[in-house]
Amino acid sequence: MAARIEMLSTEQAAVAARDAGIRESMASLSVYRTLLRHPALAAAVNHLLTTLLFAGNKLDVRLRELLIMRIGWVTGSKYEWTQHWRFAERVGLPPETVLAVRDWRLSAQLSAADRAVLAAVDDTLEKGKISDSVWNECAQHVGNAEQLLEMVVAIGNWNMFSQLLRSLEIPLEDGVAGWPPDGKTPTGGDV
Repeated sequence: MAARIEMLSTEQAAVAARDAGIRESMASLSVYRTLLRHPALAAAVNHLLTTLLFAGNKLDVRLRELLIMRIGWVTGSKYEWTQHWRFAERVGLPPETVLAVRDWRLSAQLSAADRAVLAAVDDTLEKGKISDSVWNECAQHVGNAEQLLEMVVAIGNWNMFSQLLRSLEIPLEDGVAGWPPDGKTPTGGDV
């Protein structure tokens, strides 16, 4: 599948990334090879992304990755699920914990904080906001004001990324198998 907007070559993307102040290591990703057709937009998106992932991350990395995986699963974002499966592995999340986001209400793998964040994701995706009862759970289990703010922005950011990835039909990088670890998709089919 080709992206709806032609991706830059990896060489073009590396130059555009350097000019936009984006790490060249990001330029090889299909999403950046597409976004870098609009360097100012790519730089703005990248700034928020790197703040949430690396620079200002106040939210526990486990909670962040679980919320990203839940968004990827619920929205059917193959690219988001696949990329963050690998990221979740790198930060030490056990596969069974990550897979628990598929049907988190029935899982014994998850803590009270995990459940609160996943409920916040589901509320946001279903209702457009976090309900009072779920917010109270998050306030009790997630952390302070900075962590709660970051949680809300992270949910919005990765939901936006899911929409962007799916709307632009961003393909996985060459040689990357989708829907790890088992190819199971949100609709139950195999890819």
